[in-house]
Amino acid sequence: MNRRESFTSILAVSSAAVIPLEINKTKPAPFIYSLNMSTLRGHKLGFRKELEVAAKAGFKSVEIWVNTLQDFLKTNSTKEAKRIIDDLGLKVEDVIGFATWIVDDENARSKALEQLKLEMDQLAEIGCPRVAAPPMGATTGAALELPRIAERYRKILELGEQTKVVPHLELWGFSKNLSRVGELLYVAVESDHPSARVLMDVYHLHKGGSGMDSVKDVGKPLIEIFHINDYPETPPREAITDADRIYPGDGVAPLKGLLTSLKNPERPVILSFEVFNKDYYAQDALVVAKTGLAKMMKVTDGI
Repeated sequence: MNRRESFTSILAVSSAAVIPLEINKTKPAPFIYSLNMSTLRGHKLGFRKELEVAAKAGFKSVEIWVNTLQDFLKTNSTKEAKRIIDDLGLKVEDVIGFATWIVDDENARSKALEQLKLEMDQLAEIGCPRVAAPPMGATTGAALELPRIAERYRKILELGEQTKVVPHLELWGFSKNLSRVGELLYVAVESDHPSARVLMDVYHLHKGGSGMDSVKDVGKPLIEIFHINDYPETPPREAITDADRIYPGDGVAPLKGLLTSLKNPERPVILSFEVFNKDYYAQDALVVAKTGLAKMMKVTDGI
Protein backbone atom coordinates (compact mmCIF):
# COMPACT_ATOMS: atom_id res chain seq x y z
CA MET A 1 0.00 0.00 0.00
CA ASN A 2 1.51 3.39 -1.00
CA ARG A 3 0.87 6.82 0.56
CA ARG A 4 -1.92 7.71 -1.86
CA GLU A 5 -3.70 4.39 -1.27
CA SER A 6 -3.25 4.68 2.49
CA PHE A 7 -4.71 8.19 2.56
CA THR A 8 -7.57 7.21 0.27
CA SER A 9 -8.48 4.26 2.50
CA ILE A 10 -8.42 6.47 5.59
CA LEU A 11 -10.78 9.01 4.02
CA ALA A 12 -13.04 6.32 2.64
CA VAL A 13 -13.49 4.55 5.97
CA SER A 14 -13.85 7.83 7.87
CA SER A 15 -16.52 9.34 5.62
CA ALA A 16 -18.42 6.47 4.05
CA ALA A 17 -20.85 4.01 5.56
CA VAL A 18 -19.62 0.44 5.72
CA ILE A 19 -21.97 -1.89 3.86
CA PRO A 20 -21.84 -5.42 5.27
CA LEU A 21 -21.47 -8.21 2.73
CA GLU A 22 -23.71 -10.50 4.75
CA ILE A 23 -25.76 -10.43 7.91
CA ASN A 24 -23.85 -11.63 10.94
CA LYS A 25 -26.34 -13.13 13.35
CA THR A 26 -23.74 -13.46 16.11
CA LYS A 27 -22.74 -9.82 16.32
CA PRO A 28 -19.40 -9.46 18.14
CA ALA A 29 -18.98 -7.06 21.05
CA PRO A 30 -17.65 -3.69 19.82
CA PHE A 31 -14.94 -3.45 22.48
CA ILE A 32 -12.39 -5.61 24.26
CA TYR A 33 -11.63 -4.45 27.80
CA SER A 34 -7.98 -4.27 28.83
CA LEU A 35 -6.07 -3.09 31.90
CA ASN A 36 -3.02 -0.91 31.38
CA MET A 37 -0.63 -1.58 34.25
CA SER A 38 -0.03 2.14 34.78
CA THR A 39 -3.26 1.85 36.77
CA LEU A 40 -1.50 -0.41 39.31
CA ARG A 41 1.97 1.04 38.91
CA GLY A 42 1.94 2.83 42.26
CA HIS A 43 1.08 -0.40 44.03
CA LYS A 44 4.52 -1.80 43.08
CA LEU A 45 3.22 -5.34 42.65
CA GLY A 46 5.65 -6.58 40.03
CA PHE A 47 4.98 -8.51 36.82
CA ARG A 48 3.30 -11.64 38.18
CA LYS A 49 1.06 -9.99 40.79
CA GLU A 50 -0.10 -7.28 38.39
CA LEU A 51 -1.31 -9.99 36.03
CA GLU A 52 -2.94 -11.93 38.85
CA VAL A 53 -4.88 -8.85 39.94
CA ALA A 54 -6.04 -8.15 36.38
CA ALA A 55 -7.26 -11.73 35.93
CA LYS A 56 -8.99 -11.80 39.30
CA ALA A 57 -10.75 -8.52 38.49
CA GLY A 58 -12.22 -10.08 35.34
CA PHE A 59 -9.94 -8.75 32.61
CA LYS A 60 -8.97 -11.04 29.74
CA SER A 61 -6.60 -8.53 28.12
CA VAL A 62 -3.78 -6.40 29.53
CA GLU A 63 -1.12 -3.86 28.58
CA ILE A 64 2.13 -4.30 30.45
CA TRP A 65 5.16 -2.02 30.80
CA VAL A 66 8.43 -3.06 29.24
CA ASN A 67 10.56 -2.22 32.29
CA THR A 68 8.33 -4.37 34.55
CA LEU A 69 8.72 -7.27 32.13
CA GLN A 70 12.49 -6.80 31.97
CA ASP A 71 12.75 -6.72 35.76
CA PHE A 72 10.99 -10.09 35.77
CA LEU A 73 13.31 -11.40 33.05
CA LYS A 74 16.40 -10.67 35.15
CA THR A 75 15.68 -13.87 37.08
CA ASN A 76 13.15 -15.62 34.81
CA SER A 77 12.73 -16.57 31.16
CA THR A 78 10.26 -15.38 28.54
CA LYS A 79 8.98 -18.97 28.56
CA GLU A 80 8.06 -18.60 32.25
CA ALA A 81 6.44 -15.22 31.57
CA LYS A 82 4.36 -16.78 28.79
CA ARG A 83 3.35 -19.65 31.07
CA ILE A 84 2.06 -17.23 33.73
CA ILE A 85 0.13 -15.24 31.14
CA ASP A 86 -1.44 -18.35 29.63
CA ASP A 87 -2.24 -19.95 32.99
CA LEU A 88 -4.15 -16.81 33.99
CA GLY A 89 -6.11 -16.85 30.74
CA LEU A 90 -4.78 -13.44 29.71
CA LYS A 91 -3.69 -11.90 26.42
CA VAL A 92 -1.00 -9.22 26.42
CA GLU A 93 -2.37 -6.85 23.80
CA ASP A 94 0.38 -4.24 23.92
CA VAL A 95 3.50 -3.20 25.79
CA ILE A 96 4.32 0.35 26.81
CA GLY A 97 7.86 1.00 25.61
CA PHE A 98 10.13 4.03 25.78
CA ALA A 99 12.83 3.62 23.12
CA THR A 100 14.00 7.01 21.76
CA TRP A 101 13.47 6.05 18.11
CA ILE A 102 12.32 9.55 17.17
CA VAL A 103 15.29 11.73 18.20
CA ASP A 104 17.65 13.65 15.90
CA ASP A 105 20.81 12.29 17.53
CA GLU A 106 21.87 9.48 15.18
CA ASN A 107 23.89 7.62 17.80
CA ALA A 108 21.04 7.71 20.33
CA ARG A 109 18.60 6.63 17.65
CA SER A 110 20.81 3.72 16.64
CA LYS A 111 20.98 2.50 20.24
CA ALA A 112 17.21 2.92 20.52
CA LEU A 113 16.66 0.68 17.50
CA GLU A 114 18.88 -2.00 19.06
CA GLN A 115 16.92 -1.67 22.30
CA LEU A 116 13.60 -1.85 20.48
CA LYS A 117 14.67 -4.93 18.48
CA LEU A 118 15.61 -6.71 21.72
CA GLU A 119 12.31 -5.74 23.35
CA MET A 120 10.29 -6.78 20.29
CA ASP A 121 11.96 -10.19 20.28
CA GLN A 122 11.00 -10.61 23.95
CA LEU A 123 7.43 -9.52 23.23
CA ALA A 124 7.11 -11.97 20.36
CA GLU A 125 8.18 -14.75 22.72
CA ILE A 126 5.40 -13.93 25.20
CA GLY A 127 2.80 -13.58 22.43
CA CYS A 128 2.39 -9.80 22.41
CA PRO A 129 1.65 -8.34 18.93
CA ARG A 130 2.11 -4.61 19.65
CA VAL A 131 4.43 -2.08 21.28
CA ALA A 132 3.66 1.59 21.94
CA ALA A 133 5.94 4.08 20.16
CA PRO A 134 5.58 7.47 21.87
CA PRO A 135 7.77 10.53 21.14
CA MET A 136 10.16 9.62 23.95
CA GLY A 137 13.20 11.91 23.97
CA ALA A 138 11.46 14.59 21.90
CA THR A 139 8.89 15.92 24.36
CA THR A 140 10.76 19.22 24.85
CA GLY A 141 13.10 21.37 22.76
CA ALA A 142 12.77 21.87 19.02
CA ALA A 143 9.88 20.72 16.91
CA LEU A 144 11.05 17.92 14.62
CA GLU A 145 10.22 17.90 10.92
CA LEU A 146 7.28 15.60 10.32
CA PRO A 147 8.77 13.99 7.17
CA ARG A 148 11.82 13.01 9.28
CA ILE A 149 9.58 11.50 11.96
CA ALA A 150 7.75 9.55 9.25
CA GLU A 151 11.05 8.13 7.96
CA ARG A 152 12.02 7.10 11.50
CA TYR A 153 8.64 5.57 12.18
CA ARG A 154 8.98 3.51 9.00
CA LYS A 155 12.33 2.20 10.30
CA ILE A 156 10.72 0.77 13.41
CA LEU A 157 7.79 -0.57 11.39
CA GLU A 158 10.39 -2.48 9.38
CA LEU A 159 11.69 -3.91 12.66
CA GLY A 160 8.12 -4.98 13.27
CA GLU A 161 8.17 -6.92 10.01
CA GLN A 162 11.11 -8.94 11.33
CA THR A 163 9.71 -9.55 14.81
CA LYS A 164 5.95 -9.66 14.10
CA VAL A 165 5.43 -6.98 16.78
CA VAL A 166 3.92 -3.78 15.37
CA PRO A 167 4.90 -0.38 16.85
CA HIS A 168 1.84 1.83 17.32
CA LEU A 169 2.52 5.56 17.02
CA GLU A 170 1.43 7.07 20.34
CA LEU A 171 -0.06 10.51 20.95
CA TRP A 172 1.37 12.45 23.92
CA GLY A 173 -0.63 15.64 24.45
CA PHE A 174 2.02 17.33 26.61
CA SER A 175 4.83 16.75 24.10
CA LYS A 176 6.51 19.19 21.74
CA ASN A 177 6.18 16.51 19.07
CA LEU A 178 3.24 14.20 18.22
CA SER A 179 0.85 16.03 20.54
CA ARG A 180 -1.87 16.56 17.93
CA VAL A 181 -3.93 14.09 15.93
CA GLY A 182 -3.01 15.84 12.67
CA GLU A 183 0.69 15.20 13.34
CA LEU A 184 0.00 11.58 14.18
CA LEU A 185 -1.97 11.06 10.96
CA TYR A 186 0.67 12.75 8.81
CA VAL A 187 3.43 10.52 10.18
CA ALA A 188 1.34 7.34 9.90
CA VAL A 189 0.41 8.03 6.27
CA GLU A 190 3.81 9.34 5.17
CA SER A 191 5.58 6.34 6.67
CA ASP A 192 4.17 4.59 3.60
CA HIS A 193 3.92 1.27 5.40
CA PRO A 194 0.83 -0.97 5.56
CA SER A 195 1.36 -1.79 9.24
CA ALA A 196 1.21 1.84 10.42
CA ARG A 197 -1.17 2.23 13.39
CA VAL A 198 -1.94 4.98 15.90
CA LEU A 199 -2.53 4.85 19.65
CA MET A 200 -4.59 7.63 21.21
CA ASP A 201 -5.87 8.44 24.69
CA VAL A 202 -8.79 10.44 26.12
CA TYR A 203 -6.48 12.46 28.36
CA HIS A 204 -3.90 13.14 25.65
CA LEU A 205 -6.56 14.19 23.13
CA HIS A 206 -7.71 16.72 25.71
CA LYS A 207 -4.26 17.82 26.89
CA GLY A 208 -2.92 18.35 23.37
CA GLY A 209 -5.98 20.32 22.28
CA SER A 210 -7.14 17.97 19.51
CA GLY A 211 -10.34 17.07 21.35
CA MET A 212 -12.50 13.98 21.08
CA ASP A 213 -14.11 14.91 17.75
CA SER A 214 -10.73 14.62 16.01
CA VAL A 215 -11.00 10.82 16.26
CA LYS A 216 -13.67 10.98 13.55
CA ASP A 217 -10.93 11.98 11.10
CA VAL A 218 -8.83 8.89 11.82
CA GLY A 219 -9.53 5.91 9.58
CA LYS A 220 -10.78 2.90 11.52
CA PRO A 221 -8.09 0.57 10.10
CA LEU A 222 -5.48 2.68 11.93
CA ILE A 223 -6.99 2.11 15.38
CA GLU A 224 -6.66 -1.26 17.09
CA ILE A 225 -6.16 -0.15 20.69
CA PHE A 226 -7.19 3.01 22.54
CA HIS A 227 -6.42 4.25 26.05
CA ILE A 228 -9.58 5.11 27.94
CA ASN A 229 -9.88 7.30 31.03
CA ASP A 230 -11.57 10.59 31.91
CA TYR A 231 -10.61 14.04 33.16
CA PRO A 232 -12.21 16.43 35.68
CA GLU A 233 -13.50 19.91 34.93
CA THR A 234 -10.56 21.38 36.84
CA PRO A 235 -7.65 21.93 36.54
CA PRO A 236 -7.86 23.56 33.08
CA ARG A 237 -6.40 21.82 30.04
CA GLU A 238 -3.15 23.77 30.13
CA ALA A 239 -2.45 22.75 33.74
CA ILE A 240 -3.84 19.21 33.80
CA THR A 241 -1.34 16.37 34.27
CA ASP A 242 -1.16 12.58 33.93
CA ALA A 243 -2.01 12.19 37.61
CA ASP A 244 -5.39 13.92 37.10
CA ARG A 245 -6.81 11.09 34.99
CA ILE A 246 -9.83 9.37 36.55
CA TYR A 247 -12.24 6.50 35.94
CA PRO A 248 -14.23 6.75 32.68
CA GLY A 249 -17.58 8.34 33.35
CA ASP A 250 -16.41 10.17 36.48
CA GLY A 251 -15.31 13.30 34.59
CA VAL A 252 -16.46 15.65 31.86
CA ALA A 253 -15.02 14.03 28.71
CA PRO A 254 -17.68 13.45 26.01
CA LEU A 255 -17.12 9.70 26.03
CA LYS A 256 -20.33 8.55 24.36
CA GLY A 257 -19.58 10.45 21.17
CA LEU A 258 -15.94 9.37 21.24
CA LEU A 259 -16.79 5.70 21.71
CA THR A 260 -19.36 5.86 18.93
CA SER A 261 -16.63 7.24 16.63
CA LEU A 262 -14.23 4.49 17.71
CA LYS A 263 -16.66 1.61 17.17
CA ASN A 264 -15.55 -0.49 14.23
CA PRO A 265 -18.11 -2.82 12.62
CA GLU A 266 -15.32 -5.00 11.21
CA ARG A 267 -13.47 -5.78 14.44
CA PRO A 268 -13.64 -4.88 18.15
CA VAL A 269 -11.42 -2.05 19.39
CA ILE A 270 -9.33 -2.77 22.48
CA LEU A 271 -10.12 -0.23 25.20
CA SER A 272 -7.31 -0.14 27.74
CA PHE A 273 -7.88 1.61 31.06
CA GLU A 274 -4.86 3.84 31.77
CA VAL A 275 -4.54 6.20 34.75
CA PHE A 276 -1.75 7.38 37.06
CA ASN A 277 -3.97 8.41 39.95
CA LYS A 278 -2.30 8.66 43.37
CA ASP A 279 -5.64 8.34 45.15
CA TYR A 280 -6.20 5.01 43.38
CA TYR A 281 -2.67 3.87 44.24
CA ALA A 282 -3.60 4.31 47.92
CA GLN A 283 -6.53 1.89 47.54
CA ASP A 284 -6.56 -1.89 47.26
CA ALA A 285 -5.27 -2.88 43.80
CA LEU A 286 -8.06 -5.39 43.17
CA VAL A 287 -10.73 -2.84 44.06
CA VAL A 288 -9.18 -0.36 41.60
CA ALA A 289 -9.03 -2.94 38.81
CA LYS A 290 -12.60 -4.12 39.39
CA THR A 291 -13.89 -0.55 39.54
CA GLY A 292 -12.07 0.30 36.30
CA LEU A 293 -13.65 -2.62 34.47
CA ALA A 294 -17.13 -1.82 35.80
CA LYS A 295 -16.80 1.84 34.78
CA MET A 296 -15.60 0.89 31.30
CA MET A 297 -18.53 -1.45 30.82
CA LYS A 298 -20.95 1.22 31.99
CA VAL A 299 -19.76 3.95 29.60
CA THR A 300 -19.78 1.54 26.63
CA ASP A 301 -23.24 0.16 27.40
CA GLY A 302 -25.57 0.61 24.47
CA ILE A 303 -22.90 1.71 21.97
